Amino acid sequence: MTTRSFNDYELSEDITRALTTLGYTQPTDVQHKVIPIALQGRDLTVKSRTGSGKTAAFGIPICELVEWEENRPQALILTPTRELADQVKQDMTNIGRFKRIKAVALYGKQPFAKQKLELHQKCHVVVGTPGRVLDHIQKGTLDVERLRYLVIDEADEMLRMGFIEQVGAIIDELPRDRMTMLFSATLPKDVEQLCHQYLRKPIDIEIATPEAAKVQIEHSLITVLDSEKWPLLQNVLVMENPDNCIIFCRTQENVDKLYSLLDQLDFPCDKIHGGMVQDDRFLVMNAFKRGEFRFLVATDVAARGIDVEDITHVINYDLPMEKESYVHRIGRTGRAGKTGKAITFVTPHEDKFLADIEGYLGFEIPRQEAPDSEEVAAKQAAFDQKMQATPVIKRDRSDQLNKGIMKLYFNGGKKKKIRAVDFVGTLAKIEGVSSEDIGIITIQDNVSYVDILNGKGPLVLKVMKNTTIKGKLLKVHEANK
Repeated sequence: MTTRSFNDYELSEDITRALTTLGYTQPTDVQHKVIPIALQGRDLTVKSRTGSGKTAAFGIPICELVEWEENRPQALILTPTRELADQVKQDMTNIGRFKRIKAVALYGKQPFAKQKLELHQKCHVVVGTPGRVLDHIQKGTLDVERLRYLVIDEADEMLRMGFIEQVGAIIDELPRDRMTMLFSATLPKDVEQLCHQYLRKPIDIEIATPEAAKVQIEHSLITVLDSEKWPLLQNVLVMENPDNCIIFCRTQENVDKLYSLLDQLDFPCDKIHGGMVQDDRFLVMNAFKRGEFRFLVATDVAARGIDVEDITHVINYDLPMEKESYVHRIGRTGRAGKTGKAITFVTPHEDKFLADIEGYLGFEIPRQEAPDSEEVAAKQAAFDQKMQATPVIKRDRSDQLNKGIMKLYFNGGKKKKIRAVDFVGTLAKIEGVSSEDIGIITIQDNVSYVDILNGKGPLVLKVMKNTTIKGKLLKVHEANK
């Protein structure tokens, strides 16, 4: 069998260098099928399971195709949740790091004015939730005239969350001469209708779930009364002793209640749901990704598109009411070729919902008995030992990418009539520095930030302390992380 490589796709050196630094070795199935067609500018519909590498499948060709010289947005990526928008923005920034691709995230519960300011600067890629994106378009703060690439990510979740009409309203405002890619784990009829309405002779790609992936997740079901769920959960956690575990509840109230119970027993845990302030949600997810705690109690807000490595267990404390939600919840484990366990609690009156889920899956979830007290007692010591262990903090895959990059702060911006070209012109004249060493430039009213690549940051910092820009000597120092 021929080994796949990202070099097969005739990508620019800037993109392949970033992929190598990020640890992308071989393309996944969805990347292998999507990237060559997307590079040709063809419309695509892609049905592929969660955890299959869809973000890079559209992110790599978009970063390759956008023109750095164009100041106005060229690509728009629509996502159903704020967390996913933020994650996709970071992925686009990482893949396009050496090409100096600037990505902006737009979503609610964040200052509109701050987003407006970002959109007024050089910006290649916009990632956002439909409501906030439509708001910016209608207010004239998001210029779509040069938009050539549209991605509708997690289309089935857009439908479930009631965003399809907003997605249609956004598309109606976009140039007709564009490439459109639609990605979805499932393709309900409304999503298929969206494809027929807005895509031009799309190439349909369906990545069949390989047999190996089907057995990557071990499913099990335990029947339990509502009143017995909490003691059952404690016993299951002792028996399984997971490295990292997401516990899904149906409501925000249940999340709060369960988190409080776990916290009182000193479980290393936190919670996330839609009623929390957005910044707090980001803090919790980032801490969980780093491995600062083992147990995350969540509503379905964490079931979609959040890529956390090495989730060993998903526990459905509450059975989801929608069959698709089961698939997206358990998709948090068994990712990228690794195995995982999905344990579901079901009450006697939930047979109808369970039947829908099993019909959708195409198989009956294996039943198991609740662990007895002797089994739990035998495992207790190992559980207690792991509970007391100091967490090992994981490094983000972008850490290596950012290793040779220094972000510099300058105390001058638009009000001093300073433009990106002024920075490039000045910095590229420094001996040993070329335009290739200058990364993303962000100019605000009174300050500017410039990424210096390839380990040249200390040199530029030293020289710029005594060098003027447009005749002005600006204060310069390394920006706060």
